[in-house]
Amino acid sequence: MRGQDGLLKIFPDRIREILTEEGLEEKNTEEIRMRAGAPLIYIYKNREYVLEGDKRAVIRREDVEETLQCAAGYSLYAYEEELRQGFLTVQGGHRIGVAGRVVMENGRVKTISPVTFLNIRFSHEIRGCAEHIMPWLTDRESGEIRNTLLVSPPRCGKTTLLRDIIRTASDGMAGARGQTVGVVDERSEIGACCQGIPQNEVGKRTDILDCCPKAAGMMMLVRSMAPEVIAVDEIGGGRDLEALRYVINCGCRILATIHGSSLEDVRRKPGISSFFRERVFERYVVLGNRCGPGSVQGIYDGNGKQLFPEWEGR
Repeated sequence: MRGQDGLLKIFPDRIREILTEEGLEEKNTEEIRMRAGAPLIYIYKNREYVLEGDKRAVIRREDVEETLQCAAGYSLYAYEEELRQGFLTVQGGHRIGVAGRVVMENGRVKTISPVTFLNIRFSHEIRGCAEHIMPWLTDRESGEIRNTLLVSPPRCGKTTLLRDIIRTASDGMAGARGQTVGVVDERSEIGACCQGIPQNEVGKRTDILDCCPKAAGMMMLVRSMAPEVIAVDEIGGGRDLEALRYVINCGCRILATIHGSSLEDVRRKPGISSFFRERVFERYVVLGNRCGPGSVQGIYDGNGKQLFPEWEGR
């Protein structure tokens, strides 16, 4: 795995050897799946590879256990709260989803033991990926970010783009002052906090509530951190939408993402349709995979008029 020594430290020697022989490059490695009793699977350059022909690549239960210990720096106790939620974020911002036997106590998840399934998702920051669209998302007169909703199918780069919009809004740019941004990072995918410290660049004026439910987190930030902008990933439920209304009524700007294949697809979703009618969002950014993850298919105003690319839809 060329240029990926830091990532290889996540794995025990046996798995590290297999991955090294595969010759993966860090920038193109997206995900590695480990399931006890099944072959190792990885996603590289947006394509899945299953190591079925190599008996060494059949994952053993001890491989899963050792990988989890390695990733946590042999201090797994420090991640107990995250593990109860089914994941942990390690140094470098890499996120490890876990599954296995769930142990309940008083109606709540106490722990997952044994852990027999891992999904290692590698963090890839692309600093500057939002630069070309920021003029469309910023009010020219006030320099403030507009209420913006990113629309994207899974694995099309919406979180990566959101993160860079947050960083740019927080740090400021030509024609736009830096703004105080509050991030509710329910699954530790935006800031990728490891023991409370963001591993990704989110800007110098950004505060994060890590591993916090979106609806509760948005209201907490408004009450405690006086943000000008609040950012959340993957809105959906009724409580999320109620919290968005609360935030907007408090005078905050919104940056959010939602799953969808098109603007029309999202417009038909229950709950969010009223946001369209009321023109709550001033900008919609639709992503796709036509030219690779993160491709911007179109930017639309609150009325649904296409603004970018300018030559389409005329």
